[in-house]
Amino acid sequence: MVDQALRAIALDQYRRQQVIVRMAVNRVQAIWQQIDRGDITGSWQQLSPMLMGAVIDAQTQAARLADPYLDAVLAAEGADPTAEGRVVPGSLAGTASDGRPLLSLLYQPVIDWKVRMLAGQSMQDAARGALSSALRITSTQVADAGRGATSVGMAGRRTIQGYVRVVQPPACARCVILAGKEYGWNSGFQRHPRCDCIHLPTTLIARHQHRDRIGSDSFSPTTRPGSGSPGFIDPRTYFNGLSRAEQDRVFGEAGARAIREGGDMGQIVNARRGMYTADAYGRRLGATREGATTRGAFYRQERARDIARGRVPANIGRQYRLTTPRLMPEEIFRLAESRDEALVMLRRFGYLT
Repeated sequence: MVDQALRAIALDQYRRQQVIVRMAVNRVQAIWQQIDRGDITGSWQQLSPMLMGAVIDAQTQAARLADPYLDAVLAAEGADPTAEGRVVPGSLAGTASDGRPLLSLLYQPVIDWKVRMLAGQSMQDAARGALSSALRITSTQVADAGRGATSVGMAGRRTIQGYVRVVQPPACARCVILAGKEYGWNSGFQRHPRCDCIHLPTTLIARHQHRDRIGSDSFSPTTRPGSGSPGFIDPRTYFNGLSRAEQDRVFGEAGARAIREGGDMGQIVNARRGMYTADAYGRRLGATREGATTRGAFYRQERARDIARGRVPANIGRQYRLTTPRLMPEEIFRLAESRDEALVMLRRFGYLT
């Protein structure tokens, strides 16, 4: 059983992240409602700097939570608090979690709006659907920045050996089956749009403890929705807390029946997470163009590196061309053969100081 100190730390992290998400969603909604329905694209372009600012600010705030959170976990477990680097919050802002520039993702609801109208929806219904898409993107990208920062921060703390996935109700079937699953420190965090599950870092001291559910109350996601938000790390406990009707809704009637009859929940629910990939180094890698423009931090870092090594003249300026794609953290963890190599790569691509 996870002790109360860790329970409080994990749930406080969740609540802090949710506050940031809600504030970002409120800002984006207020801006989105200013779009002129007579000139959707033109007015969106005028408002796009404000939309970008709202999301980037929130991504940065969410990323800043990582180091204090990890420090608190290590202190609670009496583990070595040494960190070989601190998270660079800005490195996780301005980028979509699939690697594309954030601006292009924020434009997607405009396309959705027009497609809906072409399909015969009224202006009002299409606008409502586009707004819903914009808010979903906002909440997802802010939460992903927080989770990405936690992953980066864990890599810099050698006493953290992995993490346990904490599922917050109400949750989808894909998340429920992953509740309590323990992953290595370099494993990517599977998520979907609006997923609000979080990491509970696992140290050398706590790893492989036989853990059940965070806390001790008998919270039922159905009978007491939202009360306490205790978080779950046991799929069966979560499932048993649902009414039969809610079990059928979340897992499907046939799936829920199979689970009630003792079926393997993980085999019944197929959870997968897709990721954007690009061709580089003769293979398919997860990369991002963010920070790789002539004004980007990664671009400037690479130019300075090549100048220092004498590969290009000192006065090359914007004539410099990147020859290295900027890898996403998940891709770094996949490629690195050791923690030392991962730390080098995280610094190399601007995710750690």
